[in-house]
Amino acid sequence: MAFAIQFVIDVLSLGGAYALMALGLVIIYGILRLVNFAYGELIMVAGYTMYLTSGSGLPWLLMAALAVVMAIVFGILTDYVAFRPVRAKSVTAVLITSFAFSNLLQNAALLFISPRPRNVPLPDIFSQTVSIGGAITPVRNLITIAASIVLLAAVAFLMRKTTLGIAMRAAATNFTMARMLGVPANLIITSAFALSGFLAGVVGLLWIGRIGTVVPGVGLEPLLVAFIATVIGGMRSLPGAVVGGFLLALIDTTLNYTLSQDLLKFRDAFTFSLVILILLWRPEGLIKGPATGQRT
Repeated sequence: MAFAIQFVIDVLSLGGAYALMALGLVIIYGILRLVNFAYGELIMVAGYTMYLTSGSGLPWLLMAALAVVMAIVFGILTDYVAFRPVRAKSVTAVLITSFAFSNLLQNAALLFISPRPRNVPLPDIFSQTVSIGGAITPVRNLITIAASIVLLAAVAFLMRKTTLGIAMRAAATNFTMARMLGVPANLIITSAFALSGFLAGVVGLLWIGRIGTVVPGVGLEPLLVAFIATVIGGMRSLPGAVVGGFLLALIDTTLNYTLSQDLLKFRDAFTFSLVILILLWRPEGLIKGPATGQRT
């Protein structure tokens, strides 16, 4: 029983983090039809904001709020620097500027802060454990599950019940038609980058809460995870991103529990093999997104 509870908690906590990462990526892709390769650096920005404010004497919650705000600011900056100037150009040009902005942020962190891991302040509750039905689990896993439930519900409400969310969904379905009907294009795109930055900031807190340190390349693994989850779930589907995140977490956790220590170092190879099998079965992802429109 304790084993089953531990397994479920691990899947839900990891899946919640993966789902939030994937949502941040697919919100941009749904409108622009482009992958934001600087998404991982928003997580890095959140981590370094926590590190730089650690000596300020501010309460941890205020430092965390500042980290999320900085991720939102840099998310909007990604739109203005890497996407908007070349948005009407070729896909290749936008992808290159996205890569360039990602490298620029990483090199700025290397140059002005340090290439070495830096400790990020975390509240004591992140290192505490709790017993549930005989299963000993870190409290941070429960925090991750709670944060994921709240944020996924909030994003669902935003996208379905608010004017902004409906406009973003309309833009994702057919951007040209949405513009012709009066939807403000630049405001919608900037709002999408701000929402993506908000999710990256929260994910940064949860992700760095697991490892306790930040380095310039800390966002690479979350970016890869988010990309794989969106590919599995469907590149243009918000529910698909959530399903893909939880399915990827289920695969990872199952392999962690079943593989021997000798085989565990090959876990990623097993994971990618399963992902390939899923894509051979469903090349467009598990959940198909809205009808394809023109890229803006």
